[in-house]
Amino acid sequence: MTTTTLISTQEAIALEERYGAHNYHPIPVVLARGEGIFLWDVEGKKYFDFLSAYSAVNQGHCHPRIISALIEQAQTLTLTSRAFHNDKLGLCEKYMAEYFGYDKVLMMNSGAEANETALKLARKWGYQKKGIPENQAVIVAVQRNFHGRTLAIVSASTDKTATRDFGPFMPGYQIIPYNDTEALEKALQNPNVCGFWVEPIQGEAGVFVPDEGYLAKSAELCKKYNVLLMIDEVQTGMGRTGKLLASHHENVRPDILILGKALSGGVYPISAVLADDEVMLCIKPGEHGSTFGGNPLACAIAMTALQVIKDEKLPENAEKMGIIFRKRMQELMQRYPEKISAVRGKGLLNAVDIKEKDGKTAWDLCILMKEKGVLAKPTHGDKIRFAPPLIINEEQMNEACDIIAEAVAEY
Repeated sequence: MTTTTLISTQEAIALEERYGAHNYHPIPVVLARGEGIFLWDVEGKKYFDFLSAYSAVNQGHCHPRIISALIEQAQTLTLTSRAFHNDKLGLCEKYMAEYFGYDKVLMMNSGAEANETALKLARKWGYQKKGIPENQAVIVAVQRNFHGRTLAIVSASTDKTATRDFGPFMPGYQIIPYNDTEALEKALQNPNVCGFWVEPIQGEAGVFVPDEGYLAKSAELCKKYNVLLMIDEVQTGMGRTGKLLASHHENVRPDILILGKALSGGVYPISAVLADDEVMLCIKPGEHGSTFGGNPLACAIAMTALQVIKDEKLPENAEKMGIIFRKRMQELMQRYPEKISAVRGKGLLNAVDIKEKDGKTAWDLCILMKEKGVLAKPTHGDKIRFAPPLIINEEQMNEACDIIAEAVAEY
């Protein structure tokens, strides 16, 4: 068998089942090609992509400018490690620092690695700048958070699926309710707190949007108690919510900004942490790194992917298309209150809560939508996250919403 061997849906799924780890439960579709907002399976059936690889493909599948940057750099130099300088890293760091408005950038690969980096940065700053006693630093996190799957990250998780049988866990976290500034202020009064770690919208939890003013008040409290505000924009960043960053909706500038996913347009694993010198320069040579972090291929791709977001005005389009989507879903909820219990979101990061009906669940509705040509995936059992590429236009949005409505009617 070669890498170009054509196989059927059943054969591909059987191979994964036989030879792959069983750490995912995918929708039973085998995808072979993508372009723009569309995907095609191995049999050639076309689908609207309403997940965008968990918001990694904001610019659309195989965006020609991003692919061209990838090919050009891949034919020149892909990896040097950080044992040496390369001719793309400094250019990319400057571009990204100016793009987001920070002094320094630390590039990694995955969103989880970026969050790990942020945790280490916050602790280093806590000991070196705030004067927290050795090994007593505390990071405040929130209930229902999702920042990745590493042991340090799930040590702060309240999701039993993420923690069951993976202990013992890392100490040094205090967990408070999300969207609760009173609880936050109480927690920040502990002088050993170095960081408050939060998503501006909780994506994996089911697209929970906090009250207006929550982030701004959180930033104010962090400043009052000399605590770093660490905002995880891995899923909400790069235009997804109708602004370049979700934190921009409240004019909040985190002390540590955590990025990933659409930083590459979905063609390569790239993540980054941004901070000013007072925070970033706490980490010295040899204290943190990654063989692939900041490689020249990643740098070329990231600069192009970010430029596409700006040139094509993707945040503005996400804002407009999100309004259309939520209006269509709210109309569906009014028509089928026995099937849909809630619609929420911002920009093109949205969720619909599905009521179990006749033994059927949100999973069954996703299977129905898949059969009709729209791909989405449930989260936490009764919620479906809808997040198409940000290049979707009004005609395409309405066509996809028509398909979703047809599936809901049959559900």
